[in-house]
Amino acid sequence: MRFLILILILLVVQLGFPITGQATPVVSANNAILIEQSTGRVLYEKKAHEEASIASITKIMTAIIAIESGKMDEMATASRSAIYTEGSSIYLEQGEEMKLEDLVYGLMLRSGNDAAIAIAEHVGGSEEGFVYMMNEKAKWLGMTNTHFDNPHGLDSETHYSTAYDMAILTRYAMENNTFQEISGSENYISENRSYSWKNKNRLLTQFYEYCTGGKTGYTKQTGRTLVTTAEKDGMKLIAVTLDAPDDWNDHISMFEWGYENYQMEPLSDEGPIKYRLNETNLTVNGFVEDEISYPLSVEEIEVLTSSTFLLSNYLTTDEEIIGKTVFYLDDEQLMETHIFQNRLEPNDHDFKQTFTSILIQIIGLK
Repeated sequence: MRFLILILILLVVQLGFPITGQATPVVSANNAILIEQSTGRVLYEKKAHEEASIASITKIMTAIIAIESGKMDEMATASRSAIYTEGSSIYLEQGEEMKLEDLVYGLMLRSGNDAAIAIAEHVGGSEEGFVYMMNEKAKWLGMTNTHFDNPHGLDSETHYSTAYDMAILTRYAMENNTFQEISGSENYISENRSYSWKNKNRLLTQFYEYCTGGKTGYTKQTGRTLVTTAEKDGMKLIAVTLDAPDDWNDHISMFEWGYENYQMEPLSDEGPIKYRLNETNLTVNGFVEDEISYPLSVEEIEVLTSSTFLLSNYLTTDEEIIGKTVFYLDDEQLMETHIFQNRLEPNDHDFKQTFTSILIQIIGLK
């Protein structure tokens, strides 16, 4: 009897606290993806390229277009069409004037569909004009499996996207400081209101201390959709789920799995660097302008390799870029970084005459 009780206790503990280091996170979502923000590397995906309805995470596109319009300080007027838009609302009144910035906060924090229409009409001249801007932006970003019919995300047969495309969009939007600030705000008070709007993103306000922003979504037909961002130990992640009954836990599970299994590995430091040419004792001076890191697992770090190439006429060329370092993982190119002129005089001026090939493979010196 005691043996059976012990087994039951162990089962309960195991279910309540999943074993760490699992191959992939377990999620309730029909579609999901986890990417690293700075590089866009996909760390986990589940039917991430499958087209589906997306509900109010549509408003990420609406918000970034409004922010980039340069009209955030302008006053927008709520039309009859705006105030009678069904669904979630910030309760605009017909003819009410509100600063576009406040409308974007109402859009992102309270998911106001009335705010979405007011934004669209002010920025795009009409809802149709704004939707055209949304689809053009989607094409420009490479969201190849996305089509927008409206600025709020209410269900339509031809309004859809994918988890992958929404991750691309969020990665782009998070490069904008204003979007970051709005998305990461827990509360906001509009100049038109005497009360504050609280962000519906409970991962940000309650559940996950590393969450930095995101957008919720829901319709009865589409189910729960969610985009969130997080930062921990210098690594920024973006998670997207579509049709996810347990989306809060899905996102926590993906984030924790990502932080447990990957780390930002420095590949190249900013500053001057020396290289030794193959089979010679001669060195070349160069300069790397950016510090480069990439999300890698411990196993990947062990098998990461790199090769460096210089222009054959690097000593005489006026080109600013004289070469590149290419990083490989399992013999597949991962990424590359440019090598710039360091403008240091070489020790051997005759050396430049000995090479005729376009590129010379070299090895780096630490």
